[in-house]
Amino acid sequence: MSKKYTADEYISMINNSLMAYLSSEPSGAGETKMLEAMRYSVENGGKRIRPMLTLEFCRMCGGSVEAALPLACAIEFIHTYSLIHDDLPCMDNDDFRRGKPSCHKQFGEATALLAADALVTAAFEVIANAKLSAESRIEAVQLLSKGGGDRGMLYGQELDKRFETMRASESELLELHAHKTGALIIAAVELGCAAAGVKADTAIRKSLVRYAAEVGLVFQIVDDILDVTSTTEELGKPVGSDANNDKTTFITLYGLQGRYFLPILPLLLLACLPRRLATVPDEGAAQDKLTIAIALVQAGVVVNSMLAIIAR
Repeated sequence: MSKKYTADEYISMINNSLMAYLSSEPSGAGETKMLEAMRYSVENGGKRIRPMLTLEFCRMCGGSVEAALPLACAIEFIHTYSLIHDDLPCMDNDDFRRGKPSCHKQFGEATALLAADALVTAAFEVIANAKLSAESRIEAVQLLSKGGGDRGMLYGQELDKRFETMRASESELLELHAHKTGALIIAAVELGCAAAGVKADTAIRKSLVRYAAEVGLVFQIVDDILDVTSTTEELGKPVGSDANNDKTTFITLYGLQGRYFLPILPLLLLACLPRRLATVPDEGAAQDKLTIAIALVQAGVVVNSMLAIIAR
């Protein structure tokens, strides 16, 4: 296994790469407002959770963090475009993001829309030019298009809009967030596995993917709690928007009592370990189960670090 990195080291590495990709001017076009809006949104204080997951899971699986950097940047481009769209008046209609005016408030709706669209295409251009095998690049395109597309994040967005006008049940809320939040978290983990050459049909990758789905759920629960308990100054974006849009959340379903369990959420994820190991076929070697156990415990430590970053 390669050198371990701190969260700050990962963030620095990711930020440098993101800005390098967005530093070149479009051929013959000079500096454009669209490119300025892309940079504004990408460098606007993101915590880089998804690209960090890609890099760390690649490292955990024995791959090269440097080789996985383009995939990490690609998923951050997709995530950023989704935030620009989220803030538009036709969606959540939020004026602030990460403590600054939302992209459409800073540059206008038309430029914001173009910047978001450009980030989508940039993500796949970055993957196409990555110094990985053709097989790994093709798989990365498949994973990101699925996780961010109509079977993943966008389907979750559709459900989110649907349940603004009707109350969601628990099962419907879980389905919503499995797609809106969980799909890109899963894609981030799978991109790391793919960069490390871990095949989709292996027991360790299947276990890590199921684990990633649970991580996505934890992230959404945290987000719902913060929308009620935090302030605009602390979050850098409007709070109470879920209530203002009459959305069903984990808080509207269960109340705020569960917030007291927030510090032990990483431990709850680690408690999933026996269930994850139970999914490994009995005929699998003991060494396989040990490898998966180690990977999942490491994943729990990673998630703990991610939650600490969210709380900053």
